[in-house]
Amino acid sequence: MKKRSEVTPFMNPPESDVINVELHPLSEDDDLGYFACMTIDRPDKLNALNADVMEALKAVCAWMEATSEVRVLVVTGAPPNPPAEGKRPKPHAFVAGADITEFSGADSGVIREKFRDNAVEALWNLSKPTLAMVDGFALGGGCEVACSCDIRIASDRSMFGTPEINLGLIPGYGATQRLERLVGYGKAHEMIMTGDMVPAEEAYRIGLVNHVVSPEALEETTFAMARQIGSKSSHALRVGKQTVRAALDEGLTTGVEIEAEAFANLFDSEDKEIGVQAFLTRETARWKHR
Repeated sequence: MKKRSEVTPFMNPPESDVINVELHPLSEDDDLGYFACMTIDRPDKLNALNADVMEALKAVCAWMEATSEVRVLVVTGAPPNPPAEGKRPKPHAFVAGADITEFSGADSGVIREKFRDNAVEALWNLSKPTLAMVDGFALGGGCEVACSCDIRIASDRSMFGTPEINLGLIPGYGATQRLERLVGYGKAHEMIMTGDMVPAEEAYRIGLVNHVVSPEALEETTFAMARQIGSKSSHALRVGKQTVRAALDEGLTTGVEIEAEAFANLFDSEDKEIGVQAFLTRETARWKHR
């Protein structure tokens, strides 16, 4: 058993006023690395996505790719601040959407450049596993952030939706494509065309989320999965993610061919032999992540 290493300066995540990143050890006893929990921190705006959030999110994704010791990313939203005396509390939100104030007066040229080079695509293209920990509203851009993660775990008070139609718009961060893959052609049309919100239990039923738990159990459940996934071979996880992604971009025949090639190539990796020997000797695999 190796002693858990300390966080070193080069592992420090990028700093931002709108996003906080905390590192959590994958094991308290063993040197397995870390997972990161990234919190979008604009609770007074229901964690709405503005230009600062998007730039910070891109920076976190770049840092994740460059930091081998951090193996999994959890994405969540900050809880509401305590209300001022005599004021009603704000609702819980994962991300309640884009910051609509930035849409006012914007033309297609501005929006085209902004949305083509955006942080949701950076999150979608991250080679490491990503988990959305959703508590509250995940609307518009927030639903798209959740859809860009590999796995979604939601509290039972969460609500999902694509209300852009009420602004005379459609989703712009990929929901017309990713939502259709998750919930199907008809349900994606219904969500996009009506703008109606979908409660967490319904989101689970239609395949939009993987698990629904109580708000009190949300962090424990999500962090447990992050630790479980992070304890696996990072190399095999990366190949697996790339191969599953091929199912979205390629036909079935080509996708199966891609899987077969990826499977065969893993037999040349150090981690394959480590895993096989650990299984045969009933020991814990000590991955080299290559």
